[in-house]
Amino acid sequence: MVDDWSCTMRTIVDEIAASVAIIGRDERGQLLVSACNDQFMQMTGGKRNSIKSFPASFDTLIPNYARTEFRQKLSECFESGVARELEQAYDLRDGTHWWRLSLKPLRHNRGANSVIEIMVTGLEITAKMELMHELEVSTSRFRSVVDAAYDAIITIDQQHCITLFNRAAENLFGYSAEEMVGHPITELLPERYRANHSQYVHQFARSPVRSRQMDERNRVYGLHRDGSLLPVEIAISKINVGGLIEFTAVIRDIADRVQLMDLLQKQAVTDELTGLPNRREFADTVENLLASDSKLSIFLLDIDYFKKINDSFGHDIGDEVLRVMAKVVMSADWRIGVFARWGGEEFVAALPGLDIEQATSVAENLRQTIEQQNFEHPWRLGKPIPFTVSIGVTERQPGENDVGAIVKRADLALYRAKDSGRNRVEVG
Repeated sequence: MVDDWSCTMRTIVDEIAASVAIIGRDERGQLLVSACNDQFMQMTGGKRNSIKSFPASFDTLIPNYARTEFRQKLSECFESGVARELEQAYDLRDGTHWWRLSLKPLRHNRGANSVIEIMVTGLEITAKMELMHELEVSTSRFRSVVDAAYDAIITIDQQHCITLFNRAAENLFGYSAEEMVGHPITELLPERYRANHSQYVHQFARSPVRSRQMDERNRVYGLHRDGSLLPVEIAISKINVGGLIEFTAVIRDIADRVQLMDLLQKQAVTDELTGLPNRREFADTVENLLASDSKLSIFLLDIDYFKKINDSFGHDIGDEVLRVMAKVVMSADWRIGVFARWGGEEFVAALPGLDIEQATSVAENLRQTIEQQNFEHPWRLGKPIPFTVSIGVTERQPGENDVGAIVKRADLALYRAKDSGRNRVEVG
């Protein structure tokens, strides 16, 4: 009966186009191939003429490197009676071939141990495996490039949730990729930018432009995990993936650049010696004040006999006097809105909202404070350097918006103060 069954199966197997084998066990439990077709022999690299008769030993047909896994799956199939699958590679003369093997138990009768043979069918998947390998290599190369990138790279899907967060992004924002993937990108934005972000993304999605710099005119900030703001430069692009749009942002940390720009900007409007605004910054500020019709007074201040101080004590002490002058005025009266170094030993002040009488009072109090040395300073020489100041005060005329004209009147008043004996306030 069994011989008839085996002969029947061998006939059926030989006529099947796919790779097929029937595998059973002998009395000792050793695996035997009771039938297989030429495709199965080609799959394993065996030769038909090497098999004298069937059943043949499993080890005769299956290469040593493939036996362990194959045996394990066959054993599971015999014991459970449940079909199994596995993928195996066979190294042949023309290269490596991959196969997906399906193991189906065959029952001759019913009962707990009714599985006596297993039909193995093979489907070659070499092309698929090579494609998957190429994809893995490409993906690995892409991931390597992305993770090695100096700039942060973040990708979001159409729902604005993060799908890619590279190592530079982790370093920049303080989050791990595991923490951020799947989360909305707005978590990395300062609160004031979140409300309009979705609208900006939708506009970009509808635009024919595929990439752009964001934002070319205004400074852009990200939000670090610790709550601090990150000045950044962002380039964004979009691609269509299966009908859905993905957005990728390349984000560069520009904190050092911003710090340098701010420093240069400050240096451009600041007097290096005293730290006060310089003449240009003063003029720009007063022009803004003149845009309204509010009261405005200005005074020019000159340190009396400053050349004598330099000649007597040296230029280093002269510089110290200029710095002291700046500190005294800045702490003298809150109504002095802007105080700047005009040049040399001359200083200029703007007093918004004050008329000529009020401004003169402020100037006189300042003059007395300096004359009486009513301030503390650890002088480099160990003892105070006495000095006085002359001040010329003027106010804006109705409708006047010429900064130069107002300062010129204050300058004329200053010269009258110096011609009148110095250490005094004159109105112009």
